[in-house]
Order: sequence, then C-alpha cells, then structure tokens
Amino acid sequence: MTEGYKHTVTERLMRYVQVDTQSDPNSDAHPTTGKQKDLSNLLAEELKAIGVHDAHADEYGYVYATISSNTDKKTPVICFCSHVDTAPDCSGTNVKPILHKNYNGDDIVLPDDTSQIISIKDYPYLKEHTGNDIITASGLTLLGGDDKSGVAIIMDTAKVSCFAPGNKTW
Repeated sequence: MTEGYKHTVTERLMRYVQVDTQSDPNSDAHPTTGKQKDLSNLLAEELKAIGVHDAHADEYGYVYATISSNTDKKTPVICFCSHVDTAPDCSGTNVKPILHKNYNGDDIVLPDDTSQIISIKDYPYLKEHTGNDIITASGLTLLGGDDKSGVAIIMDTAKVSCFAPGNKTW
C-alpha cells in the first residue's frame, strides 16, 4: 500500500471536509459549481493509488470505479453511492475540522465563533457519546460531514476491498 493512503475513515473525513464543495441553488450547471469536481477528481486519484485501475471522474463530477471480486462464486454487484456537494447555507471555504478526542460530555464551544455552542441542553443525546471522538467545524463554516463521512466510508471500504485476500485487482 502506498504510504500516503494509509488513512483511517476519520483522517479521510478530516481531509475531505476541507475541500470546498458548496453547491449553488441558482445554477443550472451539473454539478452546480465546478469546485465540486475538485473532490471528485481527488477521490478518483486516491482510488487509482490504491489499485483501482479504472477509477475516473466524469464531466459531471461522478466518480466511477470497479473493484474486482475476491471470489469465484457468483455474487451480486454492489454499488456505493454518495454525494459530495455541501449546502449553500454557509461558506464551504476554509473549513477547519476539529477532532474532539475522548469527548468529556460538556458543551462544545466552537473556537472560531464562541457564540456557536453545541450544548447538551439543546442536544441531550451528546451525553451518550461521552468518551467517543466527535468532529465539528470551527464555527465559521458548515462541516459537510453528512455527505463527506459517507464518502470517507466508501473510500475506506474500497481500500479494504482492494487488499482482501484473493482480490484480482492486484
């Protein structure tokens, strides 16, 4: 495996959210902004680096890739699908992800705008995640974690699949 691609899902997510993929609801283009293709092209290159030889992004920003089966048994084909665009509600530029390791159960004050507080009063289910790692934005942008966490999981699944015993990609 290439040294630059030994990423965990968390590391991937932290990188992917920093790529500005903000959509434009007033655009008739597909994707609605050209910058959305930046992440698509990055994903295609990462897939190639882990051995997915046919990985590519098309003119619409869709990423296609095929991972060979690791068995001779007849099995169904699986398609993984996620989107990369982020909401136009808040800037997608200069996203600063923050990894709150071993969350202590207190309110989370976002450092770049301390008026932005993720409070346990408003979100009591946060207490259930005490001791877990939580990722937020710094307070000035949206994180974009809904779509990009799906992408990070898909990419990690692709990496694991490429290195599965019997995979014919290698």
